[in-house]
Amino acid sequence: MFESFFGDLHPHDFKEATSGKASRPMAAPPYVVIPMSLHLGEPCSPLVAVGDYVKMGQKIGDSKAPISAPIHASVSGKVIAVEPRLHPNGTKVMSVVIENDGLDTLSEEVVPHKSENLTDPEVLCRIVREAGIVGMGGAVFPTAAKISSSIGKVDTLIINGAECEPFITSDHRLMLERPEELMEGIRILKRVFGIPFAHLGIEKNKPDAISLLRSKCGADIKIVPLKSAYPQGAEKQLVYSVTGREVPPGSLPAAVRCVVFNVFTAYSVYRAVHEGMPAIERVVTVSGDAISNPMNLICRIGTPIERLVEEAGGFRGSPFKLLMGGPMMGSAQYDLSVPVTKGTNALLALTSRRDRSVKEPNCIRCGRCAEVCPMRLTPMYIHMYEERDDLNTLEKLNVMDCVECGLCTYICPGRLYLTQSCRLGKNKLRSAKEAAAREAAAKEAAAKKEEEAIKSGK
Repeated sequence: MFESFFGDLHPHDFKEATSGKASRPMAAPPYVVIPMSLHLGEPCSPLVAVGDYVKMGQKIGDSKAPISAPIHASVSGKVIAVEPRLHPNGTKVMSVVIENDGLDTLSEEVVPHKSENLTDPEVLCRIVREAGIVGMGGAVFPTAAKISSSIGKVDTLIINGAECEPFITSDHRLMLERPEELMEGIRILKRVFGIPFAHLGIEKNKPDAISLLRSKCGADIKIVPLKSAYPQGAEKQLVYSVTGREVPPGSLPAAVRCVVFNVFTAYSVYRAVHEGMPAIERVVTVSGDAISNPMNLICRIGTPIERLVEEAGGFRGSPFKLLMGGPMMGSAQYDLSVPVTKGTNALLALTSRRDRSVKEPNCIRCGRCAEVCPMRLTPMYIHMYEERDDLNTLEKLNVMDCVECGLCTYICPGRLYLTQSCRLGKNKLRSAKEAAAREAAAKEAAAKKEEEAIKSGK
């Protein structure tokens, strides 16, 4: 392992509440709400209508866009609605609502794949795509698109078992409970890329997982113990910790011939290949000081989060904040009806004693946010120029390189919402570029039309 990356910290991890608790299967709910956007990229179009009977594992949404991933029914039953429903991102998204018949009748589409086809990268990539697998560590980028864009360009496969964010232990439990399946999923990914070795990075605060997986991995998979530091699980930081290669600003790991997948993604690849099972469930850590009985739950995609809270014994007191994800990068929720998605690795309920906000946040020019930024950015200046809507300066400050890890907000003694400023700045810059591209395309189309009119003499 190489020296740790720039700016690392190790906040108290609060993992002890669930790290020793085995993942518990949760009964499927009476109905599931499955958004047609469970991934980065183009949303899917529904393939079913109200009144249709669907089976578990059946494809119910798809898109022809290159950056997308199919969506499948997580239960069997009757489609009772196809309509916009509240998504964890705060917007309403077209969703398929299925009334669960309690039978879990398996779709005919769910069949293991023949072993003789599993050496062909194109076949493996197609299987991964049809299973709807995405980055299950929270990034939710379609895995098949990541594979196809990296084949022939990488020489190092890294599996992310760092799970560095406080409270979350779902990946830790997966590594302890499904080691053989995880190893086979990694080997499938090795075959896709034609790479002889893989590296599995695990933080040193998970010694039981490191010990167990070393006994299972074989010579072709190297277990890499990592310093317990946040954000060790971010792709660029993990690449540096494992290989010593530094991903350039504005680039992806493929720029230094690396490709990174989360452990749950690798496990999902195993299930897709050997069981034919698409991505319809995941392990979710339910924790926080406002949860009565913190635990890890295996639940279906589309399960309303209120069911997870009930399964964990309900709230202990009144929660101040409900987060989907961890305390550093999670998104606040205001409605318990929102569903579990493919990227949901945790649900946290925190009491008001975790509230660090102040009425009038102010920058005191201490520079601590710049000292801890793993991307070597200057969050205090990004905050200032975002407030001024100065997009040119934001671009010069490399705001798009921000990984939204939350360290700047965590460390700020003035209690500024620096991560939010970075996020807003990225969105503003992205929107401006998209608008400029649309305007340029419209001008080009108009000029072409005018040129054709001149040629035709009209």
